[in-house]
Amino acid sequence: MRVSVRRSAYCLIVRSFGPIPHWPYVCQGDRDEGSKVLSTLRLPSSIRACLFDLDGVLTDTADLHEAAWKEMFDAFLAGRGGPQPFSRSDYEAYVDGKPRYDGVASFLASRHIELPQGSSSDAAGVETVHGLGNRKNAIVRRLMRERGVNPYPGSVLFVRAARRAGLRTAVVSASANARDVLEAAKISALFDALVDGSVAARMHLSGKPAPDTYLAAARELGIERKHAAVFEDALAGVESGRAGGFGYVVGVDRDHQTRALFDHGADVVVRDLAELVAPL
Repeated sequence: MRVSVRRSAYCLIVRSFGPIPHWPYVCQGDRDEGSKVLSTLRLPSSIRACLFDLDGVLTDTADLHEAAWKEMFDAFLAGRGGPQPFSRSDYEAYVDGKPRYDGVASFLASRHIELPQGSSSDAAGVETVHGLGNRKNAIVRRLMRERGVNPYPGSVLFVRAARRAGLRTAVVSASANARDVLEAAKISALFDALVDGSVAARMHLSGKPAPDTYLAAARELGIERKHAAVFEDALAGVESGRAGGFGYVVGVDRDHQTRALFDHGADVVVRDLAELVAPL
């Protein structure tokens, strides 16, 4: 009788507000509809959670980050008489998907430039790894204010479908501005957890391509890694999904790098997450 009461209460809540993820009851007459929702997602049936990168997967902000990196590094290189400006290939190889200070250090090493590490309190533009990283952060925040932040419609469609199917959802981003970006894009309510640059620093987690931040998100959701799917557009991010032993790694190709995404560990590559939602 107690189970029947709980099930009745659950069904009343579902009909008023929508399904509760991982609740053990199914309302009479709703089983077929629930199966229909699950079948609309082109994911392995073992998947119980979706872990999303932010920039380039959920929000159209990757170009803002690339522009900010270029503005910062070009000014820095010009001051040192550098002959080659920061390029798209530099962005993809050395900074895309990595924590900000790791990206600075990686690019500087590629140009055989040595700078002191400095500290996170360094003023923006001071010639330390942290100072340059802080300058990049100031530029990207300015660009976001000027241009705004838009989510990809296909990504929003997929996330909503995943949540209707009862899957847990989390955002995993190297950016310390991730919460602000989610709120500006008006999609923060679609996610159960956030592991961003601030969380990684507090928990001393290594950044992508190490799997630490994705593993932390899976723990936060209470989901085993084999039951979680990772969604990434950056090569370093795809590597982290593969290194973490996750159940499925989805590469999102926004920049004609399908082959590279497969080579770095993607199980499937799509141009837009809407491709993973089948019509009812």
